[in-house]
Amino acid sequence: MTTHTHQMLRHPVKFRTLQVQRVERLTPHMQRVVFVSDELDGFVSASPDDHVKLFFPNSAGEIVTPVMGDNGPEYPPGREYSPMRDYTPRRHDASRNELAIDFVLHGDGPASLWAAQAAPGQRIGAGGPRGSFLVASDFDHYVLIGDETALPAIGRWLGEMPATMRADVLVEIPDAHDRQLLPSSAQVNIVWLERNGEPADRSELLEQALRRLPTPSGDTFYWIATESRRARAMRIWLSEKRHVPKDWVKAKGYWKAAADDADDDG
Repeated sequence: MTTHTHQMLRHPVKFRTLQVQRVERLTPHMQRVVFVSDELDGFVSASPDDHVKLFFPNSAGEIVTPVMGDNGPEYPPGREYSPMRDYTPRRHDASRNELAIDFVLHGDGPASLWAAQAAPGQRIGAGGPRGSFLVASDFDHYVLIGDETALPAIGRWLGEMPATMRADVLVEIPDAHDRQLLPSSAQVNIVWLERNGEPADRSELLEQALRRLPTPSGDTFYWIATESRRARAMRIWLSEKRHVPKDWVKAKGYWKAAADDADDDG
């Protein structure tokens, strides 16, 4: 068994103000917002599943972000904090100081509601990424598993894969209209799984597809991002049924069923 070495990078924490430059509706449930800001100078996102923390207008329409103090991030006293959520940097163009973020439109929560009405000139705050987890690039095969909230990370990952890499991708979406073009130079097989009205937290389409997926030859890395309970269950199944080493799986809950939307991710 080969030892594959992952790497963790830490980045200086910086808070920025971003301005909406343009908005693109990718699918019925996915809105891309392209931000521009001179403050993006020096922005670093080294891994496809990095996250930035976005700060949205509070009830007074203000963006209130923390500042770095001696004890870490500190908010100004006496002001209502901005609602904040974690999102994947879908694309960063350093030459234009642009940052694209893809938002899942699910009808509630401050991030989804803001993204649905986003228009050029509007501003939000952003912080991070605080770090990047670099998955070893020498696996024989990669399996990427996720629902629509994972599509930004999956799309970026596939776009950055070289032609020498091989990947199987299992993506669960609301319906066929939510399929996206996911170009890649790698050797990729994508399976789209459509819920067609089934609630995302009750679906088992990803779990069933994973069980049907033949075990790839050679060393395989599995990346999973979906509802928290489902991600945990698939990680356990890979460990117990396929005996995949712990370091060959990264499973993350991008949201929680029946939560207050605080774990919303894009």
